[in-house]
Amino acid sequence: MSLVLESLLPWVQDGTPEKACNDSTPTMTCRIVWNVSHNTDFTRFWATWLDKALWIVITFVVALIIRNLTHRTITRVTLRMAEGTMSERVRERTRTVFDGSPALLNQRRAQRAKTLGSVLRSIASIVIMGTATFSILGSLGLNLTPILASASVIGVAVGFGAQSIVRDLLAGLFMLLEDQYGVGDIIDVGTAKGTVEAVTLRVTRMRDVNGVVWYVPNGEIKKVGNESQNWGRTVLDIPVDISEDTEKVKEILQATADVLAADPNWEELILEQPSVWGVQALAGDALVIRVVLKTAPGKQGDVARELRERVKNAFDEAGVSVATPTAG
Repeated sequence: MSLVLESLLPWVQDGTPEKACNDSTPTMTCRIVWNVSHNTDFTRFWATWLDKALWIVITFVVALIIRNLTHRTITRVTLRMAEGTMSERVRERTRTVFDGSPALLNQRRAQRAKTLGSVLRSIASIVIMGTATFSILGSLGLNLTPILASASVIGVAVGFGAQSIVRDLLAGLFMLLEDQYGVGDIIDVGTAKGTVEAVTLRVTRMRDVNGVVWYVPNGEIKKVGNESQNWGRTVLDIPVDISEDTEKVKEILQATADVLAADPNWEELILEQPSVWGVQALAGDALVIRVVLKTAPGKQGDVARELRERVKNAFDEAGVSVATPTAG
C-alpha cells in the first residue's frame, strides 16, 4: 500500500512553508498551497510567479466591485437629491402649466442628476482605482516614495495655476447640490439676465431677452436672483388721475384680476387669489395703485401683459383716466 501511495505522490517532499515560500512570513495563499501540495518546488514556483499575480487580480476585482457599488449608490442618491426644492402643491400646479407634462421638471432633474452623478462617480473611480493601483505597485516591490513626492509637487503647481478653474468647479458643484437654478429658469446674476440654457460644473450658459448668449463662469457668480423657482409674482403699479375715486378704481382692478384668474386659459398660471394692495405712491398728478398676483414660475411677464390689457379695457368702459406719473 505504501508503495502505491509513493508511486501516486512522487511530488511529496519534506520542508516548511517558510522555506518553500522563501519568506519568513509567508502569505496566506502560499501557506494554503504548501498545506495542500507539500511540494517545495511547486510552492516556490507559486510564491515566485503566481502568488503576486493572484493578489493583483484579487485587488483589481475587489476594486471594480467596490467601484460599481459606489456608482450605484451615487446614482440613487443624486436622483433623490435632484428632485428639487419645490413644494408638492407647486410642483403639481407647475406640471399642469406645461400641458400636463412634467417635461421641464424632468429635464431639470435629469440634468442635475447627470452632472452630479458624473462628477461624483469620476471622483469615486479615481480614488478607488488609484488606491488599488498604488497597492498593486507596492506589492510588486516598487518604491512609491519618489512617485508620491513628484505627484505632490505637480499637484501643488497645478493647483496654483488652475485656481480659477477649481473655484468654478466647486461653485458649480454647490450650485447643483443646492438647486439654485436649472435649465429653463430665468435668472439674474448681476452681469447678465436671461433664461438658462445649459449648466455645467464650470460655466452657466444663458440667453437674454435680445437673444444674446452669455457664458458666465460659476466662480464669478456672487449672487443670483431666480425668477422661476417655486413660484413667481406679478406686481403691477397702475397710475390713475389723482381726482379718481380710489375705492372705485380698486374695485375695478380687483374685479378685472379676478376675472383673469377665473379664465380657463389663465387659471393654471395664477396660483392664488389676486390682491389689490392699494395706493402705492402719490406721483404728481397721479395715484399709483398696486395689484399683485402669485403666478407659476417664469410666467409673471405673460400674466402682467394680459392684465394690463384687460385693465385698459376696463378703465375705458368705466371712464377712468390713466395718468402719467410725474415727480412731485
